[in-house]
Amino acid sequence: MSSNRREFLKLTGLTATGLAAAALPGCSSPGTEEQAQVNAAARTHKQEFNMCGYAAPKLDTVRIGYLGLGNRGAAAAVRITNIAGVEVKAICDNRPERTEYVLDKIKGTTHKPVAYNDGDEAWKKVCERDDIDLIYICTPWALHAPMAVYAMNHGKHVAVEVPAAQTMEECWQLVETSEKTKRHCMILENDCYSFFELLTLNMARQGFFGEIIHTEGAYIHDIAHSLFDRKRRPGSWRLNENAHRNGNLYPTHGLGPIAQIMNINRGDQMDYLVSMSSNDFTLGPIAKELAAKDSSYTQYVGNPFRGNMNTTTIRTKKGKTIMLQHDISSPRVYSNIHLISGTKASALKHPEPARIAVGHEKWLSESEFKEVEAKYTLPIVKKIGELAKEIGGHGGIDFMMDWRLIDCLRNGLPLDIDVYDAALWSSIVPLSAQSVAQRSKAIDVPDFTGGSWEHNNKPVEISIEHGNLTGVVSKNSELSF
Repeated sequence: MSSNRREFLKLTGLTATGLAAAALPGCSSPGTEEQAQVNAAARTHKQEFNMCGYAAPKLDTVRIGYLGLGNRGAAAAVRITNIAGVEVKAICDNRPERTEYVLDKIKGTTHKPVAYNDGDEAWKKVCERDDIDLIYICTPWALHAPMAVYAMNHGKHVAVEVPAAQTMEECWQLVETSEKTKRHCMILENDCYSFFELLTLNMARQGFFGEIIHTEGAYIHDIAHSLFDRKRRPGSWRLNENAHRNGNLYPTHGLGPIAQIMNINRGDQMDYLVSMSSNDFTLGPIAKELAAKDSSYTQYVGNPFRGNMNTTTIRTKKGKTIMLQHDISSPRVYSNIHLISGTKASALKHPEPARIAVGHEKWLSESEFKEVEAKYTLPIVKKIGELAKEIGGHGGIDFMMDWRLIDCLRNGLPLDIDVYDAALWSSIVPLSAQSVAQRSKAIDVPDFTGGSWEHNNKPVEISIEHGNLTGVVSKNSELSF
């Protein structure tokens, strides 16, 4: 921690935990939290070690500990058993029934993890073990950064669910801890491994779109009623986030793929953003309806729920623009938009089917699309794609993401997504909230790379043509590499 930040925390009496808690009922005033965000966003960073392009020492076997075994975590712990060269050493959840669930699901495999379920601090024991290389975090959002920092400080690489941090201070902690420990901190943005997103990434890098001018991404997904479902969402933590914080709370699914396409952190950088939210027209009425039947929901009646639609626009240092949208409470068809607009061509994923256009006259025909797809599909998709769909996880993209992560760690390759991406993409959460709170004021976006984006950082080639390929252990697969 820098001396400037120590002094700042000393003067304000704030900690990362306190900042995260400020979004919950009965905690610090919005003014205090907002000022903390402003100070953390405005600081500059002197890079201790550049983690972009860093290749950690090879791991013959990647030994993994899983923290959080809800829907995402349990699925991840089971899914990884299809990949060779890994060993699940520990699984952790404060609900014993969840560790039992995973143990039952992986029965019959070679994996015999120790289950940790004895309280809210059990996860620290997993991080402290000396026979684990990677900590895989799938807990509620407020725990992501504290767990990641603790794990890296105990010598572990980290894979953390989205968003990786909730406050600007936490974003800086991720960056500084990764640089200090030389441990990877990858944000588990699975949409970066979606098939069309990977296709357009390769097309962009091959110059198909020309100069990228503008991109759009979103998370438009109606989960309004499920937020109030305590069986499906124990603890109501995500409902609380939406009840007391107004901004883009979940930006990375839409942002991650287009940030890679635009070489953000690797040749270009975000400069500033402007964010605006509508009023809430659905969550409040749902809370009122439920409270009439169950008094425990009364606490949410009259709360300032985040607006249905948040729109955040970003300008980059090189004069390009990004639009992000977030709406999880309107009855709309799912969309992450994924629009690419260049000087030669464009692409659009949603509404489906995905389309590509050269020039401005019309979308490519189905046969023309297939020709482009055949030319630009990455080797990793050709090799792993069908198996990924078979194993599953959001249509196979979760398996693609896990496979790629393990292959990089086993072969000592740089990760496609590094800690600077984790911090920058996650910073949209507090920065958008700050802009919304100030009548859509333009907010500067900090440079987490310490200036390395401009000359030093280069995009990582997503390739499997490097010799020692990670195998799979799928009974239905003919892959044996």
